Amino acid sequence: MNAVVLAAGKGTRLQPLTDDRPKGMVEVAGKPLLTHCFDRLVDLGADELIVVVGHMKEVIIDHYGDTFGGVPITYTHQREQNGLAHALLTAEEHVDGDFMLMLGDNVFEANLVDVVRRQREDRADAAFLVEEVPSDEASRYGVCDTNKFGEITEVVEKPDDPPSNLVLTGFYTFTPAIFHACHLVQPSDRGEYELSDAIDLLIQSGRTIDAIALDGWRVDVGYPDDRDEAERRLQGAEDSTADPTEVSGN
Repeated sequence: MNAVVLAAGKGTRLQPLTDDRPKGMVEVAGKPLLTHCFDRLVDLGADELIVVVGHMKEVIIDHYGDTFGGVPITYTHQREQNGLAHALLTAEEHVDGDFMLMLGDNVFEANLVDVVRRQREDRADAAFLVEEVPSDEASRYGVCDTNKFGEITEVVEKPDDPPSNLVLTGFYTFTPAIFHACHLVQPSDRGEYELSDAIDLLIQSGRTIDAIALDGWRVDVGYPDDRDEAERRLQGAEDSTADPTEVSGN
């Protein structure tokens, strides 16, 4: 499976951390956000990383070069920040078959493999990792509804009045049908080509999208406090797996 990583954003909400670097190069626990993403995708068996860059793209390209962990990297360029569907379309010509999609500002310690397995074994048209969040936080994300079979029936991007507290986490698998849907998307009220609108077009066309409940944790690093939270969680994960004799000093 190819893996597409969206990393073209400026990260204005992360300032001052992004004053001198693109969002994907903000460090969390000593590693850039993109390194955390790439590590997960390589572990999942990605055979190529297709990285969508934009703002300060040369910083990302110079840092990672042509490979990561033995996996080749292909870069595509989103020249204008016109939304996630627009960004994804820049990768279309490089994707062959079903693929993983990860937003490059997330840190995961979660069951991503369950999403990939569902795509491979059940031949779903798409599968998304989803998470329940407090209702007052849902409007920060793409919010979804599901039916009794665990299939996604609606996705709304950052709604003022969220229909549920079940949100997309930033990890997806798709068939190439998503590209056709992205081509059909019209600008939203925010003036962007929204990935959520493309997903809704898939749903309306009868495609099946499975929701996989998050088992573990993830942090969407949108603000400096989120970076600090991701570092705390990563440190907690390291402490829980440390050798007890090392912790006790024996």
